[in-house]
Amino acid sequence: MEPVEIIEDGVLLRPWRGTDADAVYRACQDPDIQYWTTVPRPYRPEHALGFVTDMSETAWAGGTKAPFAVCDPATGELLGSCGLVSIERDGTGEVGFWTAPWARGRGVMVRATRAVARWSFDTLGLRRLIWHAEVGNHASRLVALRAGFRIDGRLRLANPPTRSDADGWIGSLLPGEVPAPGATGPAGPGTLATRRAAVFGRPQPTLFATAGAGELRLRPMEEQDLDAVVDTCRDPESIRWTTVPDPYERADAQGFQVYGQDTWARGEAACFVVADPDDTYVGTIALRLSPTDALLADVGFMTAPAARGRGYMPAALVALSTWGCATLGLARIEWKANVGNTASRRVAEKAGFTIEGTARGGVQHRGERVDAWVGALLARDLV
Repeated sequence: MEPVEIIEDGVLLRPWRGTDADAVYRACQDPDIQYWTTVPRPYRPEHALGFVTDMSETAWAGGTKAPFAVCDPATGELLGSCGLVSIERDGTGEVGFWTAPWARGRGVMVRATRAVARWSFDTLGLRRLIWHAEVGNHASRLVALRAGFRIDGRLRLANPPTRSDADGWIGSLLPGEVPAPGATGPAGPGTLATRRAAVFGRPQPTLFATAGAGELRLRPMEEQDLDAVVDTCRDPESIRWTTVPDPYERADAQGFQVYGQDTWARGEAACFVVADPDDTYVGTIALRLSPTDALLADVGFMTAPAARGRGYMPAALVALSTWGCATLGLARIEWKANVGNTASRRVAEKAGFTIEGTARGGVQHRGERVDAWVGALLARDLV
């Protein structure tokens, strides 16, 4: 296959040259590129030279790949890498890309990916393009969405760049689905999808709340919390009012820690440990985003027996709700508890939630449907 050049929508895509090696080496020192891609670590000058010469030339000559340097058409500056990392005989190609750190935030890779897609369909006659990235790589996911890919689901990765058991997002694009140059779409700049990608694409933050004279920290669960989680979930009141496993083992606590890490990476939930001023576990609290309503989430919480009645959880709930509305753009946060769980209801009311009524058979609880109190906090309630 003969190498080609493409100029479209303010980007130049051309075959790699030996003179690109220095810029590639500099770009691939970036922590995000090293974390989310399979480039060698540490990345050395000889890796960059081999990439822009031997690898590129072999790929084009064999017709198995189509790697492009993404450049500024006016200055020639290298902006990133985009192309087909595989071309299959069934008419399927796979898109891969990275953006140089000095070129981010300008929509460069969206335009380059669209250009590669159009060329793949119109010139190569491919019938489908696929994209995949490790779950948690929200920047790559956002590029794929803006380029027209439909994110179809998740799959276990054969060669994940970070941990050995990581899952990947997978998407597909068919002829006729590539957005026109300049089109924005539902994941365009300034949208909720962009806003949340910036949040969930980074490590989970620590939030702060004030209870009495002390400062609470809402942070990801750590190894040091596991024994306290086990003790809390073995408490009779926890078993009575929640659906924690009974009996509750240390493996269950470890599984909940992994659940918190995975749901954050997927952008589906924010699970926090509530820690007192001495960084001692006093409870857990989680904000779970609705899969069907982008502006809706629900909240759940549990307080360690020794920490109950001190005002810790209402303060934590206010902090989490404020963060959810201000940072994630939520309009409504819902709370539910089994009828009779007055401790949970007091927490919700102290945090400003309005009790809206009783849902008959509203929740599943240990093999049966039970009535539930329902309340909510609206973003406008926090103003």
